[in-house]
Amino acid sequence: MRTAALVLIGYAVMLVLGVVWSLLPLGPLREAPPDVAALTAGYLGLTARRGVAGAVAGAVVAGYLADLLAGTPPGLLALVAGLTCVLGHLVQRRILVRGWAVVGFAAALGATAALLALMVRVVGGQPIGGLREPAMLVMLAATTGLFGPLLLRLYRRVDAGFARTQRERDHALEGLVS
Repeated sequence: MRTAALVLIGYAVMLVLGVVWSLLPLGPLREAPPDVAALTAGYLGLTARRGVAGAVAGAVVAGYLADLLAGTPPGLLALVAGLTCVLGHLVQRRILVRGWAVVGFAAALGATAALLALMVRVVGGQPIGGLREPAMLVMLAATTGLFGPLLLRLYRRVDAGFARTQRERDHALEGLVS
């Protein structure tokens, strides 16, 4: 239930951002909305409780939903989200606790997902943006890094709601101001 709730929240955020992001006065950053699927996948991998299989399945579903909304080649973002979830599982879990590490983690998720998508497109023989790709990668990492802490905070609140014990609840809320 926890994974499904996080995926549905991520999908709702993707829907809202899809409508609102282009209307915001962000200058060149308007071209690169935050990668909510990568943030969701990374968080699911980072907080996988009993094995990573359920988290990867949830990440693939979030990536598939992002595929549907973004109009990317079928399965591209689903594959990238699955790989991002596995990479998130390999990261030390304490990184999400406090401070600027959250911004760095979110930016790294955005950059990693963009780089994985680029690699999959190159291997698959799909067209790429040429010299524009590195600039888009940097902008995507910046927007994901700026937006990521808000979404990750929301996900931690949801985790606290699904906690079965007070210890799990305190662990989910660790570092958050109540």
